[in-house]
Amino acid sequence: MKLNYFLLLSSFFSLSLFSQVGGENVYQFLNLNTSARQIALGGEVLTLMDDVNQPTWNPAVINDDIDNKLSVNYSSYLGGINIGSISYARLISRRFGTIHGNISYLNYGTLIGADEQGNETGNFNASDLSFSVGYARNLPWTNLYFGANVKLINSTISNFTSYGVAADFGIIYYSPYKLYSFTLVLRNFGTQLKSFDNERENLPFKVALGASYQLEHVPLKWYLTIDNLQKWNISVPNPSEQAIDLEGNITNQNINFFQNALRHFVVGAELFPESAINLRLGYNFRRAAELKLQNVRTFGGISFGFGLKMNNFKFNYAYSKFHSATNASTFSLQIDLDKR
Repeated sequence: MKLNYFLLLSSFFSLSLFSQVGGENVYQFLNLNTSARQIALGGEVLTLMDDVNQPTWNPAVINDDIDNKLSVNYSSYLGGINIGSISYARLISRRFGTIHGNISYLNYGTLIGADEQGNETGNFNASDLSFSVGYARNLPWTNLYFGANVKLINSTISNFTSYGVAADFGIIYYSPYKLYSFTLVLRNFGTQLKSFDNERENLPFKVALGASYQLEHVPLKWYLTIDNLQKWNISVPNPSEQAIDLEGNITNQNINFFQNALRHFVVGAELFPESAINLRLGYNFRRAAELKLQNVRTFGGISFGFGLKMNNFKFNYAYSKFHSATNASTFSLQIDLDKR
């Protein structure tokens, strides 16, 4: 059992920089985005109606426009960690609507095991996998859409395995004749079916509000997400902001009401959203605050990218800056299988 705790700590430590409320829940990979378009816009966009990757984060956006579209996504992090996903949507019938499916994986690579005394016990592998199916319906005579995802989850650490089930729920106000849209999403509501050590842990449940606004006379679209509404105080003091006096006394960073509130916000902008070439920029306030270094401009929290459409293919790229010591590139290829 003690070795089990060590393996868990070793594997999830590498994700602490990317998690929403770090280190408090199991299956944190469920809140890691794999879509280059979403990552370039800050990583938390919830109102994309024409992207087959978006229903993984907000099932309410499942609609006929993403029918028979396939997307493959991949990103490589430091330390040999690889993450990717495949998304596909299919219109069953005009009366029934569209079904969306997604497979996401995370491979931690080869890790070094050790006992409580620090003696190496050999190498082991760890990985996470989830499979989701989603469906949405329009509330008749309104611009409101409701959707839900059901997810099966598998996590493996060496010889230990855990299974879980979760669901996402979303509601969005959207009209093709309006310049704006709003959404509310509840993600990862579920439980472990089998735990690593016979003690069940909480899933990374979170609540988020999202909005977007298309400028009327400028080809620019704005996105805003207010994240982690299920927990008000998400602030963690940044060790780089510690103050040490002449006697060696350490004073941790004091985070006020405004600073904590700001960490719930993610903003993004997309230039030429309807064109063959798109430019994107995003900013994650929480990531920027928690990975900041004193007297060093790290550009943490900034992400940017572009999209390039060619016939039935659309290639998206995102570059996200986490810290002066690390960054990540994400690649997505979307294919419209109806076009020849």
